[in-house]
Amino acid sequence: MFIPGAYRRLKRGPQVILPKDIGIVLAYTGVGRESRCVDAGAGSGWLAVSLARVCKEVTTYDTREDFLKIVEKNRKAEGLENLILRKGDVTKKIYEKDVDLVTLDLPNSDRAVGKAYRALREGGQIFGYLPHVEQVKKFVAKMERYGFSDIVVLEAIVRDMLVRKEGSRPSTKGVWHTGYLVFGCKKAAG
Repeated sequence: MFIPGAYRRLKRGPQVILPKDIGIVLAYTGVGRESRCVDAGAGSGWLAVSLARVCKEVTTYDTREDFLKIVEKNRKAEGLENLILRKGDVTKKIYEKDVDLVTLDLPNSDRAVGKAYRALREGGQIFGYLPHVEQVKKFVAKMERYGFSDIVVLEAIVRDMLVRKEGSRPSTKGVWHTGYLVFGCKKAAG
């Protein structure tokens, strides 16, 4: 799969959320220059960096110091002073309040839904990046329990095209399933 130049500059350690999914996150959540976000499960920080390129402030959490070191290199390489790194477990506590978006890329994302709900402003959004349908079912059930609305589950499949003089067709290689993208909105009170 083609990786755009802006991402080729970034260091990569653990698995990353790819640009094909990041674009959908940015489009579906509508975050912008006044948005404040919490990103959890920083990994290599590709989603956090992408959010920080367009948002006012992004705080990214990870429990692993080695992953946060990779994110710090990427933060510095991109000159993103609005990207804050925090070592911590969001299933236990999210320090930020009244944020516009909480993203969760964790094996146990459903365990962080309650903390995300409390961190979000009314009308704020939650996003879960989950590789397995079983995780999606648990995540959506927890979102419903907390009263999230407008729940959407997507999968983005991108096919590379082989364009040649003799003829064009879909390529036999590419990235198909990466993860399920789950979105929801914190309802306004009343």
